Parts: sequence; C-alpha cells; structure tokens
Amino acid sequence: MRYEVGIGTRTEGFELPQEDVIEVMHANPVASGPTGEKVVRASLAAPIGTPRLRELVRPGQTVCVITSDVTRPLPTATVLPSVMDELHAAGVRDEDVLLAIALGSHRPQTEDELRAIMGPYYGRLRVLNGDSRGLAHVGTTSHGTPVDVLAEVAAADVRVALGNVEYHYFAGYSGGAKAIMPGCSTFAAIQANHSLMVDPAARSGNMESPVRLDLEEACAMVGLDFIVNVVLDEEKNVVYSAAGDFVAAQRDACRKLDELYGCELHEYADVVVVSQGGAPKDLNLYQLQKALDNAKHPVKDGGVIVLVGSCAEGLGQDTFAKWMHEARTPRDVVDHLQRDFRLGGHKAAAIAQIELRCDVYLVSDMEPDQVRDCFMTPFAHVQDAVDAAMESQRRRLGREPRVLIMPHGGSTLPLMRT
Repeated sequence: MRYEVGIGTRTEGFELPQEDVIEVMHANPVASGPTGEKVVRASLAAPIGTPRLRELVRPGQTVCVITSDVTRPLPTATVLPSVMDELHAAGVRDEDVLLAIALGSHRPQTEDELRAIMGPYYGRLRVLNGDSRGLAHVGTTSHGTPVDVLAEVAAADVRVALGNVEYHYFAGYSGGAKAIMPGCSTFAAIQANHSLMVDPAARSGNMESPVRLDLEEACAMVGLDFIVNVVLDEEKNVVYSAAGDFVAAQRDACRKLDELYGCELHEYADVVVVSQGGAPKDLNLYQLQKALDNAKHPVKDGGVIVLVGSCAEGLGQDTFAKWMHEARTPRDVVDHLQRDFRLGGHKAAAIAQIELRCDVYLVSDMEPDQVRDCFMTPFAHVQDAVDAAMESQRRRLGREPRVLIMPHGGSTLPLMRT
C-alpha cells in the first residue's frame, strides 16, 4: 500500500505491505465547526481569567504584541487582525503598537517572512526583529534563572502574546509564557531555564513540567497581560483558541490539544516512519528533533526511526553542530551535557539519547557527511530509507517488522497503552 509524508514543501510516497503497518497516526477526529478568524474572535469575546483585551488597555498606552517566527506554524496573519481590532476598540493607534518577533535563539526574519507573518499589518506596525537596543534585568527566578528580556518588550505598558499550543519535549507544551521566555530573553536566561530539562518531570505532555513552571515564574516577573493561544489541525487551520490569562488560557488550550493529538497506541513498533509534516517546521535538524522525540515513545529498543525532514538550512544551531561534530559516539554527547549544560548542546544530547536505544535514518536535503556527523544514516528518498529499515529489522528479528507511520510527528503524541 502507498503512504505519504511531508518533507519541506513537497510530499514523498512510499510502499509498504498494509499488514505490516500498525497504524498511520493522525490527530483524533475534530467536530465540524467554525475555524480561523471566527474562532479567534470568539475567544477574545470570552477570555479566561481576565477582562476583555479592549478593557485592559487605555488610549495612549504602548502595546507590545509578541508573536512567533517562521519556525512555528502559528498563523499570525489570521490571529493578529482580531487582536488589533480589540486594541483599536480600546482607542489604541497602530503607531502605539510594537510587534516583537519571539526569536529566542533563532535568526531574524527576512522581509518576505515578515510579510507572510504580518499579513495585512505588514508596513503598518513597528517591528522588533533581532534588533533590540538593549536588555532589561527584571530579577531572578527561584531556580536561579536570570530574567533578562528585550528592553522594548519590558518598556511597553501592555504586553500581549500570540502563540500556538503543541507538545514540547521538555516544557510539556508550547504557548503561554514561552513567548517571553525563551521568546524575548537572553541566551543566558534561556540556558538557565532549559537546564531544568534533565529533571524526569520535564517531558512532553506534562502541564507542570519544571521548565514551564520556571518560565512562568519569569513571565510573571516581567508581566504578560493577555495571550491568545490557538490549536491547529493537521492542515494548520485554527480549530480552537483560548484567550486571557497567560497560565489559565494556555492550560485550557493544552487540554484541547490532548483531545486532538494525544493518540493511544497498544503496540510498540520495530520501525517508526516520522515526519514533522513538512515546512516550516523541518527547516533544520534543530527543529526536526521534536518529531524525533515523539517517535522515541513507540519504538522498541534496537528498532529504527526513519526521520523525514528537509533540513534545508542544515543543522540550525552552532553549538548543536559543534557538539555533534566533535563527538565520536552518541554517548560522548550525553556525557558532555552532564558535564557542561549548554543551550544547543541540549538538543544534541536529546538526539544522542535516542540513538543509544535505536538507529536513526534521516531522509533530508542535507549533505550526507553532515548527517553522519549526527550519528544518523543519510538517505535522499523515503522509500530507500524504509526499505533499508525493514531489511535491517528483518535480519535482526527473523520476521516481518511492525511499522508505525507518523505523518505529523511533531504534533501527535503516542500514549502507550500496552
């Protein structure tokens, strides 16, 4: 039978005997209803834990609206107009609004990317895009994380964050306070917060991950007045929106995400074929790691994960690339993190921990030597990788391997029920 997965802006098909496939893991069925801007407007009219946005803001106040960069599937161009309507209803002018791109440790956006992000508001709003004039030190969390944020964000009278909620491999879920930390924070602050990922409770699907609790403490110190967090379907349409308090509304969106993307599975797989779903979330291996992390749950020890993603921009982060290049084995990478936690190195170690359990075959547009540097086996086409994975497992097991296919692996979280 023929199956398809996304890679970059294209799809690739591959053949497998239907009887070998445990499941093609998709989101759970969603009831038909309004989508897109209608959903966003409805949430703005009934916020959770706060008054309406139009009641929080006064004419003459400055407003910083924080939104995601292109590595996130948030459709800012769909969400922003409804938020701006609320601000206009409060008497706020366009010139009083700053749109801050939550880059974290990512690169600034190109003009074409900004145009796509901002939609009808491109050219109408001031934009903060990696060109901050400085930092504001707000304090230190109880964990010891320095709360240093972009000066322009800290200086605004009102802060509003837009985001999409999906599973995050150590913060539990995305959205909410992550717009401030790591979105608008310093490298040192992000590194201190992310060092909590070694805690066993820092895992995908845990709303009380210590990483999230620390970043929410930081966010409370800065002040985040209002959020709009959306949940997307597999076609990246907005099917749910929660607005209001940065904790309560985010948790509400998390519960909806669990309804849609928490997928029960009753059998472990010998081979997992996993894609992030294509662009924009497979621009580099640093981002593609999230799909790999979700695929680690259902794969058996000694199995194979066929990881599919364009990685057109390569590895995506300097420390990540350096740690992989300098290590001789995956164990070296894990040991490095235990000796010396470094942002970027944390993702290298997360990948290496999976590679200690199973083989990873990477189907990408990267140079083969780059792939081998990461202790993965390079392939140019999905079918070739699947064939090789099946043959290696056939030799190892002496039977036909059992296969799980995850076309949207960055979003769907397998919940093992064996």
